[in-house]
Amino acid sequence: MSDEPAASGEATATELLDRAAGAGIHRLEVPTPFQVGPVNCWLIDDDPLTLVDTGPNAGTSLDRLARALDEHGRRIEDLELIVLTHEHADHVGLLEILVQRSGAEVAALTSLGPWLERFPDSARDEDRWATGLMRRHGVPEDLVTALALVADAFRPYGSGGRVTRPLCDGEALALRERTLEILHRPGHSPTDTLLWDAERGILIGGDHLLAHISSNAIITRSRHGAPDGPRPTPLLDYIASLRRTAELPADLVLGGHGPPVADHRGLIASRLRMHDHRAQKILGMLGAGPLSAYDVALRMWGNVAVTQAFLTLSEVLGHADLLLRDGLARECDDGDVVRREAL
Repeated sequence: MSDEPAASGEATATELLDRAAGAGIHRLEVPTPFQVGPVNCWLIDDDPLTLVDTGPNAGTSLDRLARALDEHGRRIEDLELIVLTHEHADHVGLLEILVQRSGAEVAALTSLGPWLERFPDSARDEDRWATGLMRRHGVPEDLVTALALVADAFRPYGSGGRVTRPLCDGEALALRERTLEILHRPGHSPTDTLLWDAERGILIGGDHLLAHISSNAIITRSRHGAPDGPRPTPLLDYIASLRRTAELPADLVLGGHGPPVADHRGLIASRLRMHDHRAQKILGMLGAGPLSAYDVALRMWGNVAVTQAFLTLSEVLGHADLLLRDGLARECDDGDVVRREAL
């Protein structure tokens, strides 16, 4: 993911990173095996010395993280606190190794603790639930099987661990030179966590808001109640979370991928328009008759819907949830595959 040049009068990505560095926050760019590209880990040069997110569990990622720390005169063994923004492998994968080498405390949203302690069982449960969801929404059986094998292959990039400092929404995380407010903003994942430095106007945002790509509201197995209960609606949660984030007087958002964001309100407005446009496009497709979510994904993205079936399925189901909420579509369940049609 490359940093695009800024328009006239706008700060460049380099200038924004320099601004963050002036506040003692440094980007450590770590490679990943995923399509999203490198992940941004953020080193907060404070007391305790704090790392936000870890990168995936891979030798190349660990080597690059160690070199990036060395460029700032630090070692893995110097880390005293690791803060996790959410549960995805590219953000937590090196957790176990880093804690073993540094003895750092681990801070994360309270609800993330049990998930990490049960890893990889948590990930296996998630994957099994996802295969059932794909079948229910029209993904062909051979593709479901292939994607399950891919999930098995990628699972080692994740990591378990023990959260020693559970965090709650609205709580203050105090370092020597700054106080970070913990903000739970579910949507991209159930555990999305932002770190808000109100004094400096800096928001460390994980994958909640990224400059060049719209964060996918990935459908995740419910963490509350029966696993076979009502399907979660993460896009509805994500839109509500974005609107709350737009209320913050942030000057700078440091995301989990790509360059920083200076105008978060403008970017959020653009993302909300995109979601509305996509929902209306799907509504137009449903006007011709009932379609499964996979049918819609194929019409919208073609081969991408095959290679990225669960992500595109999450996208379609999320926008269908918007249509259902607004009374513009309804579900048709024949007991085998769920379809939707326009009203």
